[in-house]
Amino acid sequence: MLHDYIGDKDFKKGMNMYLTKFQQKNAATEDLWESLETASGKPIAAVMNTWTKQMGFPLIYVEAEQVEDDRLLRLSQKKFCAGGSYVGEDCPQWMVPITISTSEDPNQAKLKILMDKPEMNVVLKNVKPDQWVKLNLGTVGFYRTQYSSAMLESLLPGIRDLSLPPVDRLGLQNDLFSLARAGIISTVEVLKVMEAFVNEPNYTVWSDLSCNLGILSTLLSHTDFYEEIQEFVKDVFSPIGERLGWDPKPGEGHLDALLRGLVLGKLGKAGHKATLEEARRRFKDHVEGKQILSADLRSPVYLTVLKHGDGTTLDIMLKLHKQADMQEEKNRIERVLGATLLPDLIQKVLTFALSEEVRPQDTVSVIGGVAGGSKHGRKAAWKFIKDNWEELYNRYQGGFLISRLIKLSVEGFAVDKMAGEVKAFFESHPAPSAERTIQQCCENILLNAAWLKRDAESIHQYLLQRKASPPTV
Repeated sequence: MLHDYIGDKDFKKGMNMYLTKFQQKNAATEDLWESLETASGKPIAAVMNTWTKQMGFPLIYVEAEQVEDDRLLRLSQKKFCAGGSYVGEDCPQWMVPITISTSEDPNQAKLKILMDKPEMNVVLKNVKPDQWVKLNLGTVGFYRTQYSSAMLESLLPGIRDLSLPPVDRLGLQNDLFSLARAGIISTVEVLKVMEAFVNEPNYTVWSDLSCNLGILSTLLSHTDFYEEIQEFVKDVFSPIGERLGWDPKPGEGHLDALLRGLVLGKLGKAGHKATLEEARRRFKDHVEGKQILSADLRSPVYLTVLKHGDGTTLDIMLKLHKQADMQEEKNRIERVLGATLLPDLIQKVLTFALSEEVRPQDTVSVIGGVAGGSKHGRKAAWKFIKDNWEELYNRYQGGFLISRLIKLSVEGFAVDKMAGEVKAFFESHPAPSAERTIQQCCENILLNAAWLKRDAESIHQYLLQRKASPPTV
């Protein structure tokens, strides 16, 4: 953000001045700001003090009005809080470098400003009514952006026709998801934007969208309409899945292979019929030695057949694990074992996690996979941890793995009372090295519970509406 605000030439000039001046003596942070300020002529110290001497970062709200041939933007800022609106007497303010782009030239800044007050108006000259306007070009600014409904609607064509650059498409979706999670906007708005990614070719964009949809799916596993969100997942990922297919095409790069694995895994987990059938066929050929799966396809295929398989499928996977020569393959299998849905099979996987077949450092991934696999898995994993706490704590007490184990196992809960249960358990079974993680997990459970109470019904109604009137691409 600072480099973008100063500009490459002046930034290099300022850094050269700073390094030359202090090559033989000590320096303080203020000395760096002074050098960059001298080189650029911009109030670097004043700007950076608002970022380094107070906690958090801002949320910029923007709405637009067409005034003849110009676009008037009304900007306001407040502190972004994951739990919703900031509550305090004095709301922190930042000096925020903001870049603004339009559909006329999506890769270049139409205007750069420094927002140094709580509210300000900006006029963009010669912007037609049908052109979109976006803040934070390149997503380099350290702030969230909330658009008015009209501005957000105008950005959707830029997502569909890919005129909005990839990093801006990612940033827009990521901002919206964070705002919905915080209760600042409705989750339905995010779902509507996600539907616009039907032509998306970029792996990084899909990876973030997939992660956010996964979080939402986990949240909605606490409801009785979990299958409806899986239908939404299938609708969003089917077009890219059909374009990619199962086999690599001439000229593809490694990101295409990663994207194929991501998409097929998402479709398979959601129960996409054609994907499930092909995954089962390829898995059978792989097990029988007729056609060995490529490394890129193994995780999605394993995940799919396990999620929709039975005890025989799990037994085959455990046999493959035992026969695997490479640790990479063992880890690949361990990460997907938690996808199984039947209670007795879930318990079998958890028991396997503590067996000698699994390295101690990999046990956490197996248990975490069970917790993230389904609502039944989440409950079973938490009970398993409580029942086997002494052994698990003795294994991991001083390292980062104890924090990771706790986080993976409980972060998916979305019921208020679970926060109290988790807190109470660790008060009677202290884990000093994971104290901060436990606190964060309890906070996250409460945030999830509030999110579910707030948006579950509107999400359900939206999904039912889509089912009655499927969107046209």
